[in-house]
Amino acid sequence: MTTTVLRYGYPLFMLVGVNGAAIALAATGAPHWQLLLPVLAAVGASFLVERLIPYQRDWNQSHNDSVRDAVHVFVNESLIIISVAAIPALAALRGGHSWWPEQLPFVIQVLLAIVVADAGITLVHMASHRYGWLWRLHAVHHSVTRCYGLNGLMKHPLHQMLEMAGGVAPLIVVGMPVPVAEALAVCVAVQLLMQHSNADYRVGPLRGVLALNSGHRFHHLKQAGAGDVNFGLFTLVWDHLAGTYVYDADRRFSSDDLGMAAKPDYPAGYAEQIVVPFTEAGACGTMRPLPRRTWRQRLSLDDHGTRHPS
Repeated sequence: MTTTVLRYGYPLFMLVGVNGAAIALAATGAPHWQLLLPVLAAVGASFLVERLIPYQRDWNQSHNDSVRDAVHVFVNESLIIISVAAIPALAALRGGHSWWPEQLPFVIQVLLAIVVADAGITLVHMASHRYGWLWRLHAVHHSVTRCYGLNGLMKHPLHQMLEMAGGVAPLIVVGMPVPVAEALAVCVAVQLLMQHSNADYRVGPLRGVLALNSGHRFHHLKQAGAGDVNFGLFTLVWDHLAGTYVYDADRRFSSDDLGMAAKPDYPAGYAEQIVVPFTEAGACGTMRPLPRRTWRQRLSLDDHGTRHPS
């Protein structure tokens, strides 16, 4: 009974409770530092539930990556905070006119920001698997050998900035207010925790709509081209449209399935990961997403999702 409550209650707590608290704080003009409280609550809940209902117990143990990942999180979360703080200055460059629908309820404004950011970040993500110069930066994220909450911000800071620019730049152009940006930043942090979580939580049929951990594990498969699926940050809508969505309920993952088969000795230290994209060791050929049918065949599924022997 407890396991069932955790499996279905945890995503509600994170996606509705934590995000809802952040939206309420931002809507009422709470001090900026108070927006950190929902993030800290989300991180704490993530680590707790990963230990109560783990997907893989060994993913809760450090693979000599805990300190490195903590540094990645600190640097990249700091960049997000700085980006939010810079919005007024960027708005001044845009000029005084705003096309933002401030007459809408605040929660609707945040949902609108999420939809736009999801599209922009997903498109940059897709491009990062298609063009070698972007892949050099994005490969840092794909070097992971376990999936757990902090993986979400385990990224090269330049790639983090490019993804955020793809999602947030259109919103700044149309005049997104700072409180909406603050709520959006918390929602992004929560989503990254959920997407890479080692918690064996469930969302029922929404797993085909929301970009959560059960689908995102396919994105971290180590074979070349195998992870060119399920790119979405918040939703899988763009993957359905692009033919890059895939899911197999019977597939189980272990550390042997993750990482990069072509680069098994990819640097594991933080400093090395910051430098390697600009070295010969970080070189990588252009990658192109596989068509859906190829993926269906690789997963031994027919067009209706029925399993067949390989």
